[in-house]
Amino acid sequence: MTTAANVAIGFVALLHACFLVLEMLLWDTPFGRRVFRTTPEFAAASKKLAANQGLYNGFLAAGLVWGLSLGVAGLEVKFFFLACVIVAGVFGAVTVNRYILFIQALPGIVALALLLP
Repeated sequence: MTTAANVAIGFVALLHACFLVLEMLLWDTPFGRRVFRTTPEFAAASKKLAANQGLYNGFLAAGLVWGLSLGVAGLEVKFFFLACVIVAGVFGAVTVNRYILFIQALPGIVALALLLP
């Protein structure tokens, strides 16, 4: 299960790196507005908030990569950052859009389930 868990964790890290790019660099572009279903006005008004959110997603990705780089010794680091991903995904689903549960929390839950003995 270690290989499957590490592949799943790598996928979650990649997702969060993509979220970083979308929120920090592409938020107010036509592509970013289409992904997040926002208007040009809303995107312009919320650009700094989205960039801040993207930075946090980058920290989650970095933490997961860090855990992966530690190998077996990174179990606790992987667990912690996956838990953060799941909590953020559930919070986003409750406060913003239920879709976030499936895009962010569910991959984290699957990776965490594979990580546990």
